[in-house]
Amino acid sequence: MAQINRKKNRHRVHYRIRKKISGTSERPRLAVHFSNKNVYAQLINDVDGKTLVSASTKDKKGGLANGANVDCASKVGKMIADRAKSAGVEKVVFDRGGFLYSQKVKALADAAREGGLQF
Repeated sequence: MAQINRKKNRHRVHYRIRKKISGTSERPRLAVHFSNKNVYAQLINDVDGKTLVSASTKDKKGGLANGANVDCASKVGKMIADRAKSAGVEKVVFDRGGFLYSQKVKALADAAREGGLQF
């Protein structure tokens, strides 16, 4: 019987997604990642290979507590939207990073949309 390896399956899905989407300077890629303890979000320009803006629960400036739950994900979504607006970015391409679009990923995306980002 085949053993289930969730991390390997998520990476395979992530590579399949990344073949289809790419970030530019006008429309960077909003990449999200969830570890067991933290939530990370970045706006990436894939053409230049640079990260424009980032936000996570590890940021001391954001004043967020460490955690990888729905509340923390929505706060990171609001924070990335605010930082993107200050950097002059309004439109993004959403990269869910191989994670299922439910609960935490949906909360982060909805908070970013409420903050003014357009997907």
